[in-house]
Formats: sequence, C-alpha cells, structure tokens
Amino acid sequence: MAAKCARSRRSCGRLRHAGNRSDQPDRAWRGALPPLRALDLARSSRGALVVTPAASHKIVVLTGLSGAGKSTATKSLEDVGFRTIDNMPNDLIPALLEKIQLQPERFARLCLVIDARDGDPRAAIDAVRDASTAMGLESRVIYLDARDDVLIRRFSETRHRHPLGGPIDAPSDVAGAIRAERSLLSASRESADAVIDTSDLAARELRDRLVQEVLGGDASISVHLTSFGFKHGIPLDSDLLFDVRSVANPHWVPELRPKDGRDREVATYVLNDPVGVSVEAAIAVFISATLETYLSDGRGRLSIAIGCTGGRHRSVAISESLAEKLRAQAGAHTVHVHHRDVERT
Repeated sequence: MAAKCARSRRSCGRLRHAGNRSDQPDRAWRGALPPLRALDLARSSRGALVVTPAASHKIVVLTGLSGAGKSTATKSLEDVGFRTIDNMPNDLIPALLEKIQLQPERFARLCLVIDARDGDPRAAIDAVRDASTAMGLESRVIYLDARDDVLIRRFSETRHRHPLGGPIDAPSDVAGAIRAERSLLSASRESADAVIDTSDLAARELRDRLVQEVLGGDASISVHLTSFGFKHGIPLDSDLLFDVRSVANPHWVPELRPKDGRDREVATYVLNDPVGVSVEAAIAVFISATLETYLSDGRGRLSIAIGCTGGRHRSVAISESLAEKLRAQAGAHTVHVHHRDVERT
C-alpha cells in the first residue's frame, strides 16, 4: 500500500483593501420574510446527509475596519464551505435574502461582507439578523478590528487607498479616514457577536480564530472518495492516494468477474481476504489522522483516491466500505463516493 499526500502551499499575501467609494446615506429598512420552507432529514442514495436548515444553514455577517483583514477572512470561510459575497450594495441585500428563502440549498453557508463603503451598515446588518430569525437560520456578526498604527502600516505596505479617503485625485489622509470609519462603525462593533483584533494575528491565526468563532464544534470536512484503475491513469486532484493491488483480485474468480465491488459477493471476497482486512484498516487509520489535521488547519475538503488494476472490483469494494465507516464515525462530515472506472473494461 502506498500513500501520497499532496499538500498545497498557500501564500499568505498582504491584506487587500477595496477601492475608494464615497459615503452614501443610511437606508433604514428591515427585511421581514416569511418562514423558510422545511427541508427533510434524509440520506441520499449514496449516503450523503441532507440536513434541516436549523442544523447546518448559517449566515455570517463580516464587518469591521478597512485593513483589518476582511479579505483574508473571506478566503478562510470559503475554505470551509462558505459562499462569500463582498461589495454588494446594501439596498440589494433584501433581494438576496428573498433568494435565500426560495433556494436555501444554494446558501447553506453564506458570508456577507457589510462595511462602511455604503455608509453606516447598522440597518443592513439588522435586516440580515431579522430575516435570518424569521427563516429559522443561524446568523452571527463578526467584527474585525485593529490598532490605528497597524492599519496605517498595512495601507502603506499595500499602497491601497482607504475607502473613506476622499476623491481619487486628492491627497490621501489615511489616519483621518481610519478615525472617521471607526466612528461610523462604533455601533456595529458594540452589537457584534464577536470582535476579533487582528493587530498581532498572522493570517493562519486569524483563520483559526475565525473558524472557531463561526463553526465552533460544528467544523466539518467534505470527504470525497474516488475508486479508480491504475491502467486508466490516476486522479490528479487527489490529496491522498492508496494502492490496493496487493489485495486478492476477484477478476480471477469466474463467477465474480462480471460483477463489481458494489455487489455483496465481490465485497465479501475482497474484505474477507486477510490482506484486504489489513489494508483497509491501515487506510482507515491514516484517513482518521488526516481528518484531524485538516480540521485543525481549517480545510474544508479531503479528496481520497483508492486504486486497483482496473478500478472495478477491489478499489470499489474498499471505497464503499471506507465510506460506510467514515459516515458512522465522522458524524458531521459529509462523505461522497465516485467510482470513476467501474463501467470500463
């Protein structure tokens, strides 16, 4: 059995900031929506868990000072399965909330960035909270803050203009813009569910803190198991790859050859083979350890490839068995299985 872990290297670039926008008058509105239609709790034919909105649907409002790390924060939430929407005019938010009500499955995890680029964001944030309550969804407001000297340094390093810095052709007063924005957002800071000071946080530390604030003990990973045949090429997008060609091959049993690893007879043959037992157990231990690492790293997806010669018998049976075990022990993790080469000859 060979295992390969393809680790992606992510660069922690400098914090990016939005371009200049002038202040606009505050819009006092509240988006009251009818209750969200119910979704049944069930398992699909492949075993993926379908859950009620109250169990998994979350709306996160990300607000705070320009330069405090909202761009880094949105990328971190995207890594754990959130759809993020930034720079949306506040007066379009009610239409988005109606869309969420009509198509909740598209917005199971949604992050809205609402800040001072459109003026005082209190009304927009309150509307999201009210609509979330009306629809039975969990909402959380996270405010990102930082010291003035840190914000000034970040703007100097990135050479971005502050959104409240005035006309593009006028001299920029970053310190004055920061003071104005801090005053404008003071009420939003007081009403936030959590305030994160990013002054002394590295990008990795901000990500860990944010994921803990948003998901807490509900952090989960989407696990994708793919069976394949080496003679057809390996999946190039896998994080882990396992070779199970050492397991007894049903291909050489005439009555099993026409079947595939999803058939009970083939699965029994593969999983009762002494080598098959030890190989599957070793893979399961390795996957469990990897899941713990991915959770601590804030990653939202783990792609696993299981390969045999043709991708029809051994890899299919072991993938199905591993998926069943993962669903039983992982709880919040969603497990998907794809048999890439099962229909090939």
